Amino acid sequence: MVPAAAAAGAVVFGMANGAIAASFSVSGQTFKVSASELNGTGFTQYGGQVKDKNGKVTPVAISGIKKADLHNLCQSVRVPNSDIVLTIKAGGDGNPAKATDLLLAMDSLQGDATFTNIAIGRDASDIASSTPSDGFGVGHAAPGSFGQNSDKVDIVGLKQVARSTTAGTFALTGLNMSLNFSGQECF
Repeated sequence: MVPAAAAAGAVVFGMANGAIAASFSVSGQTFKVSASELNGTGFTQYGGQVKDKNGKVTPVAISGIKKADLHNLCQSVRVPNSDIVLTIKAGGDGNPAKATDLLLAMDSLQGDATFTNIAIGRDASDIASSTPSDGFGVGHAAPGSFGQNSDKVDIVGLKQVARSTTAGTFALTGLNMSLNFSGQECF
């Protein structure tokens, strides 16, 4: 179960070689991401935290992935205090969305995950040094804290709730962004 939670980091966005230098706050709002399948290489995962503009600190699972293909990607976020949902879809019809240097701070992950050459229980500060930082303060780990990494990760039926994502590049093939007024989210 712990490795499956780690895989969520594989989903969407990350930071490319320190491209975001200034530190900034997360919104404090979660969003949902789903994909029928995620295939990634260069996976890392460890615990951390994010801080919102009011200084509230929230613990998160931090996951990074160097390169990912996301099939049938869906991202949704509810407009606060309404039934309006912004939805982004991409990566369908056999042409996956592609991302590099993903870094994700998440609350939860579901799916069927397979890891290749996984090392569980590594010192997080050792593996975090190979994970880009994203300006949220994510990407750094305390020495002695739990971490894991693998050469490859595949997740089928990915569903995650996240607080932040960044990416070096994020190519959204077949992008379709829309507002819906029914309150329907990705899951």
